[in-house]
Amino acid sequence: MLESLYLNLGQHDALSDAEKALLAGAMSFEKDFSTGQDLVSEGSRPTNSTLILEGLAARYKVLEDGGRQFTSLQVPGDFVDLHAFLLKTMDHGIVALSPCRVIIAEHSRLRVITEEAPHLTRLLWLDTLVDGAIHREWIVAMGRRSKTAHLAHLVCELFVRLQVVKRTSGMSFHLPLSQAELADVLGLSVVHMNRVIGALRKVGVISWANYTVTILNWHRLQEIAEFDPTYLSMVREPR
Repeated sequence: MLESLYLNLGQHDALSDAEKALLAGAMSFEKDFSTGQDLVSEGSRPTNSTLILEGLAARYKVLEDGGRQFTSLQVPGDFVDLHAFLLKTMDHGIVALSPCRVIIAEHSRLRVITEEAPHLTRLLWLDTLVDGAIHREWIVAMGRRSKTAHLAHLVCELFVRLQVVKRTSGMSFHLPLSQAELADVLGLSVVHMNRVIGALRKVGVISWANYTVTILNWHRLQEIAEFDPTYLSMVREPR
């Protein structure tokens, strides 16, 4: 049940059986969300943190004029709101972009981990630091990369993150996003979004059909994106 979490944390440093048991003991119950439903709402004060077991979700903000911007995508093995353990009040929402199954970790049990398991605490802290690193990369992509490079970078990022938690098949992965939702990631109109996807198809680096993305030329895609996975901290070393 928690294999995706163990894989996600374990990419950074080895998890002991005792640490896995502590994580399992922090979980209370599973819950299912439908597409479009908020996993966590802006302004709420969660007393637990939500871990994705299956599905795709996104952090988002909505402006007064109704415009929506996604600020990150969350995949299996991600705590979507671990930061709420300390920040308390959510300043953004998290929406299900596909049917999602999650499991809930009570903050009271997470507090016990912080008091009794320093190494595991550091790995959970690192998980939130990687979230921050992803946000920085998204800001750079939004402000300075061409839209084609921006989409290429997103595809690279999702592929390596999903590969860690064993949600890829060869060079393919499932991406259940409509073009309108993808436009909310890149900050584009739907018409412009279609042109950007077409540009990557034209140069032969991806195919994209039936919500499945297949990378046809990984090295060229990395070059277009200027993708360097250092920000994901995927080297396994003592933490």
